[in-house]
Amino acid sequence: MSNPVISGFHPDPSICRVGDDYYLACSSFEYFPGVPVFHSRDLVRWTQIGNALERPSQLPMTTETHSSGGVYAPTLRYHDGRFWLIVTVVAAGGNVLFTATDPAGPWSDPIPLPDVHGIDPDLAWDDDGTCWCTVAGGAQVRLDPRTGETLGEPQQVWSGTQGALAPEAPHLYKIGDHWYLMIAEGGTERGHAVSVARGPAPDGPFEPCPANPILTHRGTHHPVQNTGHADLVQAPDGSWWMVFLGVRPGGGTPGWHVLGRETFLAPVTWVDGWPVVGEIVDGTPPGSFRDDFDLAELQHGWISLRSRPAELCTTKERAGRLTLRARGASLDERDATFVGRRAQNLRWRARTLIDPAQGRGGLAVRLDERHHYEIEATDGQVQVIARIGSVRTVVAEHAVPAGPLVLTIETEGRQGPGGPCDGPDRLLFGIEGSGVLAGLDGRYLSTEVAGGFTGRVIGMYAAAGSVHFDWFTYEVLMEGT
Repeated sequence: MSNPVISGFHPDPSICRVGDDYYLACSSFEYFPGVPVFHSRDLVRWTQIGNALERPSQLPMTTETHSSGGVYAPTLRYHDGRFWLIVTVVAAGGNVLFTATDPAGPWSDPIPLPDVHGIDPDLAWDDDGTCWCTVAGGAQVRLDPRTGETLGEPQQVWSGTQGALAPEAPHLYKIGDHWYLMIAEGGTERGHAVSVARGPAPDGPFEPCPANPILTHRGTHHPVQNTGHADLVQAPDGSWWMVFLGVRPGGGTPGWHVLGRETFLAPVTWVDGWPVVGEIVDGTPPGSFRDDFDLAELQHGWISLRSRPAELCTTKERAGRLTLRARGASLDERDATFVGRRAQNLRWRARTLIDPAQGRGGLAVRLDERHHYEIEATDGQVQVIARIGSVRTVVAEHAVPAGPLVLTIETEGRQGPGGPCDGPDRLLFGIEGSGVLAGLDGRYLSTEVAGGFTGRVIGMYAAAGSVHFDWFTYEVLMEGT
């Protein structure tokens, strides 16, 4: 199976190059901090260097922000010695712009764009320095990016194949003698595709590529599906590359993807002035991870729900311990205290050492408020809880001695010959030293069941009082184990 170059819930990639360095940003939706930023020298191995939106003033999300709301697709560009990030922040009421001299941060407070309407905004500069902003659906307007003021009225440009669903993710490029407008269309499910048009000027007129769509896996058995929402970059050696999102469905019909939409890479060649997309390049699957919470601040990969108040989440009270204080009564609540990491492998085991003496909390796998599984500890008892849609139930209980204990969750592949209704995996919940307490069908924590735009996130939470965690480990398991 093709490995993405950035695995797990990292959708809507946007990329730029400065010298020999590549930078890439992704959507983050209801999670805080927002818009993870990555660096690479070879387009295959990526390291997260920060999150662009890491202050409440940049990302004012509240419980009014629903799951799969929040921060939509960013565009990341470098122009005139500065990095520019334009993005739709639903929580802030529309499109905003951020700037930085260093993509690792800090990024500026938002520059509002009140007259730029529509999602998936793009930025491009022409030869005389005029900045053009194009949004989903094909509306385009000139923009002063330093003030957020639009110049003139929006104009409609090319919006893809006539009648095609959801023309979105526009990106505008000057390549050679032409301006190219690349978009996604067909919806971000199995019909997803990438199409392109070209014209003599930033505002067209645009003629579509006769080979559109230039990328799609719809109607095929390719292990990577839902391919779309792409961006182009040229390497220092003159070669061209495309980053795009895709999913890896598993199990029976219709196929369930559980890691969310991931970032993939493919080479691009030019034939008769049109881009031709090659085969997907395999990335390197991420390895195991451990955090002993020895640092004063959480590492970049940890994310929380909508906000992360310091009084509810801290590693500063005692070195080597993460303290979480409950805000919501369970993960059913939008204001739940939760700290998690994106699941990035199909087979994994997560463990944490928890001390629930002053509260109640545990280890969870979350898709949204209505789709999550957790193993939860209070002093003297452990429960496995499943929330699937409108149903919430305790599926196992186990008495334990008072004091700290290690909770575990791991995924298990399908067993036996399989069938059309087999889910992609099972999740096993246990206590180290006491074995597995319950196994739950993984399909109910998939996008095909739950809907939305995100993927599984594994993490720790507090549901009552204060809960302390001494360490967290994420271990990659081999397929079939």
